[in-house]
Amino acid sequence: MSRTAGSSGPKTLAAIREAGLDLIYRHGYEAMSLRGLATEVGLQPGSLYNHIKTKQELLFVLIHDHMTALLERVDAALEGLDGPQARLEAFTAFHLSYHIERKREVFIGSSEIRSLEPENRATIVALRQAYENRLCAILEAGAAQGLFAIGDVRVTAYAILAMLTGICTWYEPKGRIGQQELIDIHTRLVLDGVRRG
Repeated sequence: MSRTAGSSGPKTLAAIREAGLDLIYRHGYEAMSLRGLATEVGLQPGSLYNHIKTKQELLFVLIHDHMTALLERVDAALEGLDGPQARLEAFTAFHLSYHIERKREVFIGSSEIRSLEPENRATIVALRQAYENRLCAILEAGAAQGLFAIGDVRVTAYAILAMLTGICTWYEPKGRIGQQELIDIHTRLVLDGVRRG
């Protein structure tokens, strides 16, 4: 990707982030170099530092942006919905759609959290827990109303999230089952797993 002549700072930063996302997804954080990133964007290596200070900063920004988008969008998906079952259905559909559409961000957010420095990692873990808490709150409400039979809310939430996030590893857009049908199948699995009786 070559730099557009006269491109603005924000445009260049967006190009750096997009290229960084792609390079980390394809090669891993450790294998990606800032020199290679600069080449990908069409910058001199020294010019890159006008936009990002370190490789660690880039990784943190990419994962942080992903997590904040995840939280904002799940809140929007749940807004105005009453009842634990409707909210659980909406959460399931949202989680699957987001993870199908943003496979690179999800992969990096999961696999490269180990590469974050302790303070950065703590920030991301807190955001991840905030997302998990959205699901736990739905499950707790369903259990309190006698709709869901759940032994341990947190373990149930982790099991649901693991199943739903697994779609990133095998989903193929040109596969035999469409996205909506996959959402319907997963929604039935989730509801059957928690509903009383």
